[in-house]
This record gives sequence, structure tokens and C-alpha cells, in this order.
Amino acid sequence: MKPQVSPEPLIFEISRPGRCAVALPELDVPPADLPQEFLRDDLPLPEVSEVDLIRHYTHLSQMNYAVDTVFYPLGSCTMKYNPKINEEMARLPGFVHLHPYQDEGTVQGALALMFFLQEFLKEIGGFAAVSLQPAAGAHGELTGVLIMRAWQCHRGQSHRDVILVPDSAHGTNPASTTMSGLRVVEVPSDDRGNVDLKALEAACREHGDRLVGMMLTNPNTLGLFDEHLEEIVALIHEHGGLMYGDGANMNALLGIARPGDLGFDVLHYNLHKTFSTPHGGGGPGSGPVGVSAELADFLPGPIVVIDPERSAENSPFFTFYYPPKSIGRVKAFYGHFGIMVRAYTYIRMMGPEGLRRVAEDAVLNANYLKSRIQHVYHVPYNRTCMHEFVCEGRFPDAPDVRALDISKRLIDYGFHPPTNYFPLIVREALMIEPTETESKETLDAFADALLRIAEEARTNPQLLHEAPHNAPVRRVDEVRAAKELILRYQP
Repeated sequence: MKPQVSPEPLIFEISRPGRCAVALPELDVPPADLPQEFLRDDLPLPEVSEVDLIRHYTHLSQMNYAVDTVFYPLGSCTMKYNPKINEEMARLPGFVHLHPYQDEGTVQGALALMFFLQEFLKEIGGFAAVSLQPAAGAHGELTGVLIMRAWQCHRGQSHRDVILVPDSAHGTNPASTTMSGLRVVEVPSDDRGNVDLKALEAACREHGDRLVGMMLTNPNTLGLFDEHLEEIVALIHEHGGLMYGDGANMNALLGIARPGDLGFDVLHYNLHKTFSTPHGGGGPGSGPVGVSAELADFLPGPIVVIDPERSAENSPFFTFYYPPKSIGRVKAFYGHFGIMVRAYTYIRMMGPEGLRRVAEDAVLNANYLKSRIQHVYHVPYNRTCMHEFVCEGRFPDAPDVRALDISKRLIDYGFHPPTNYFPLIVREALMIEPTETESKETLDAFADALLRIAEEARTNPQLLHEAPHNAPVRRVDEVRAAKELILRYQP
């Protein structure tokens, strides 16, 4: 168990008049007067030495959890280790110093990388075309739904306004649907964690003439591959709808199954999950969208293609192309290029066999971890899982202990908590995804901690209610914190 962390004095508290962390050179230009409205006499900026400043920020960095320092079992987030070669490549001067307004003749290397990343994603997902523009997964969802709506309008079906969404879906699915001006109709799950086929058939009968399509995460947020996938796809297509694939859980399918081959018409990829680029804290992310041949003309532009007229033998010339029925830009310029470099590097380093091994090991790790704890933590949909699984953070003989208590106690054992209370169809849900990058020793340590916490829940529940005990910040009132924001330091 981690020792008690001694608090570091805050930088405001060690401020002393006259101390300065930086020495600026003498001005070699005339000084400019700041507008008076920018000056505030009542702003108590800290005055500290350079060593104080460095120690303050270094200490803050040491208080953070990160994939480089600790196991991150956040379900559905795929918090895998980010190989450092990706970072090296993204920092190459030829990539770092580019500007989006440069003439395309001067950025052929960058365009080549984007072109081949598009090709890789097409092959991995089984799609005819890919746009790299969307900035994140939810942004990719919005883009995909807008493409589906545009396709329906193009074929004279503008009255269609319904998207079917399973009750196990990510919360962004209904949000993306609503932002697209469409209506959400929820479809329940059956007792094995699949989409309930009878309920889906009833929804199609009721809304079939207004159906734009269905958004389906597969494997779903329970970590389960839907056993009725072929029937679901056939039913949606039969009623004139399109199948949207939420690619957040693509880590379980790499090199094994391609969503396009399974019947999906649209899918977004999370480069910041499946392809090992950093994420968390709001970004950066990247959510490219792949589509079937029928939808390729609706992709947001520009996308990168080879210009045959300006290409020479063995020397292709890359250029931008706007699909003729494009929904338009969804992002300034061309997407998050630095993330594309990292994802391209990861795919090239892994190769086809390596990507398949990623999925195999991710599934193996999740099933091993589930097998270690399922005799204590109830798994309501207890099938062979894919890359993640969901158990209940509650015990019949410790009724006052909740999933939040278990997660807070995990912090004392040096582990980041798993995803809590999602999906909503599992009571006191703990959603656990180990990814492929964790060793058996790490998985065993995490399982042992969960089993010890289960025992503590029975013998000393108050210990869990007051956890974490060994963290810089103790248990906070999260509801109050959200309602009564404190956005600046006050001594």
C-alpha cells in the first residue's frame, strides 16, 4: 500500500515579494503600454524563485496518474501504453514545422502519410473510403450520422429522422443523433447482453418508414460481441436504414474481423484508443470515419488522393480532393495531424500480424482478469468477453458498499479506478479494460487488490466509505464540487 503523501506548499503560499523565476533580457524595441483594462491591481500573482517554480510543477506532475506510471483499467477508453517511438516520429522537424497554408507541393511527405493512413484504415475496417478530419470519437459519430442523413436526403428520403440506439450504447451516440437533428429510439438488451431482437423488430415495424439507421457498438459496452449481428444488419437494411458502427471498441477486432465485412456502412475509428496515441484530459484525439462505396461521395473534405496528371513513374503526387456530395468540412484544415503521425507509426511498427496479436492479447487479458474476480464480483452477463467486461461493485453481505467506494479504495492500492456506473444497464457497474499492454503480474496485482477490497467491504466497510486515505486529495463531495465551482486559488 502506498505511504501517506505529505502535502507540498502551494506556490501562492511560498510567494515572497521581489522573488522572480526568470530574468528577461533588456528590451531592444520600444516598450508598449498595456491597455488599462488588462491591468488588475487586485490580482495576487505569485512571486517565486526558479527552483520554487520547477519544484512546484514537478511535484504536480508526480501527483498525476498516467499510462507511463500506473495501470489504467478504464473500460471503453483503451488506455494502452503509448510507444515512445510514436512521439519521436511526431516530433520530427519535417512534421513539426509544417503550416496548413503551405502549397501542397511543399508538403508531399505529410500528404503521403495521410494518404497511406487512409489506406491502412480502409483495409483494417473493410471500407471503401476514409476521411481523417474528425477531431475525436464523438466528432466522428456526428460526422457519420450527418453522412447517413445526407445519403437519405439524396435519395429522396428526407422525411426519415429516426436513429435506433441500444440501451448499452455510449452516451455520445444519442447526443450525436440529437445534434444531427434526428430522433433517438432506444432498443433494450436481452438477458445475454445482445440487442433484443424482438424489441428491434418491433421498433423497425413502428419506425421503418422513418428509419435513418442504427448506431451499434460491437463489441458492445458490456465487452460482448453481439450474437445476433447478422440478423440486426439484415433487419436495418431491409427497412432502408444504414448501420453505423461505433468503433470505440475496435481494439478487440484488429486483424480478426472487419466491420465493413460484417455489414456496417459507416464507422469511426478512435486513433487515440485503438492506435495508441495519447488521450485524456480532453484531448488530443482523432476520429477518422470509414464508409462503404455507396457513401464515399458524402465524406467531409478534403481527403488525400494521388493526382495522376502530376505524378511521375514511381513518384506519386498527392493532392486534396473534395467528394462531390460532401457534407462539407467538419474540422478546420485537415484534422489533428500530430495524432495521425503517431497512429501511422504504430500501424507500420505493428504490421498486420502485430495488430492481430494486439486484439488477441487484449481479449486474453480481459478474460483472465474476469476469471480471477468473478467468484466475488458478480458479472451479470457472464459470457466469454472481448476486450473488456462489466461486473457489479456491490456485495449481498456488505449492502452499504457501492462501486464508488471500491474505486476510491483502489487508489490506496496504487491503481487508477475502472470506469464507474457505465453502462447504465448494470447496477453499480465497474467497467474494466486491461488492454493488451499489461503483464500477467500487473493483472494479478490488480485482481488481488479487488479481492482484498471485497474482504474489507465485509469486515470494515467504513474504511471504504472514507477512502482514499493515501492520496493528496481525499474523498470529495462530487455533486457539490460540480455545483459550487472553485476556479481560482483563495488562501
